[in-house]
Amino acid sequence: MSAPQVPDGRLRAYAQFLAGLFYYFLARLLAARGSMGLASETWRPLVEQAMLVFLLLLGFAGAGFTLNRQQHPVSAQGLPRRPGWPRELAMGLATGWAASLVCVLIMAIGGGVAIRLSLGSAAWGWLMVNLAFFALATLAEEITFRGYAFQRFARAVGSAGAVLGFSLLYAFLQAMQTGTTRASVAVSFLLCLVLSTAYLRTRALWVSWGLNFGWKASRALLFGLTVSGFSSHSSVVQGDPMGPFWLTGDGFGLEGSWLAFLVLLVVLPVIYNTTSNLDFRYNVPEIIPGGIPVDLAAAARKQHEAAMGPADGPSEPAAAALVQIIPLPPSQAPPRSDDSDANSGNQSLPE
Repeated sequence: MSAPQVPDGRLRAYAQFLAGLFYYFLARLLAARGSMGLASETWRPLVEQAMLVFLLLLGFAGAGFTLNRQQHPVSAQGLPRRPGWPRELAMGLATGWAASLVCVLIMAIGGGVAIRLSLGSAAWGWLMVNLAFFALATLAEEITFRGYAFQRFARAVGSAGAVLGFSLLYAFLQAMQTGTTRASVAVSFLLCLVLSTAYLRTRALWVSWGLNFGWKASRALLFGLTVSGFSSHSSVVQGDPMGPFWLTGDGFGLEGSWLAFLVLLVVLPVIYNTTSNLDFRYNVPEIIPGGIPVDLAAAARKQHEAAMGPADGPSEPAAAALVQIIPLPPSQAPPRSDDSDANSGNQSLPE
């Protein structure tokens, strides 16, 4: 049984987008305040991201269920448990890791990277904590910038307008951080463009989430580099890049380098091509039932009767019964024609 349809005009969708955007900032505030009362300073970043993901999923799923009559609101946000979703996540993860590795290799060749290792058991434990932090932080970004609010904005202004608008919004929010430069703003804009393209090609967040996580966590946890101005993410590896500003991004990290911008320019067509099968599978237009139900069988029967006459009208004349011809008995056989001719010849003419 299909869900009841609700009005879905552009103005209504735009109002829902504004409400979703407002809820995002409210959820960030609630998560920050809540983590301060629930966890110590050491665990606060992880708890804050966990609370933010929970609030975003709960709020946007509730909005989709009540305002848009979505039967599966969590899946509608971009997290469907469809066949092959782990493969999609792995595809994005591999792409993000490869982009990060290319940047590190070029940076190492062009300048160098000093690596320090801490192999204690406590360091490995905190590495797992930081891994969970990046998984939650990137998931929160995906739900915010490619989830319910993005979908409503795309309904209001179209997919291209939504990609451009949210890329500008993401770049603006990143520009508000300490130490940002023109290069970091350009990288943020292009990164959001790549991730939004991955979502639109697959209609799910698995590829974009994996790509976002691989791009950021690889540099922080595998190479110990600074990510968005923070250099204390990895407890096992600490990396100190050396080289010109355009290559390393200085204290802001690779997000502030033109090298990252060039690498992401290459990632854009790569992610477009690698998602071709998913685009073919999941971008078929959805057929939404509407109008008055039509009985196709009855309509076809009516058309046939109009041309050939009603089926229950006068029937065709019955076929004539078969008549069997049998020979007569010899006693009743009529005289043969030759005998009658002979007899008539023997009669005498009257005198």
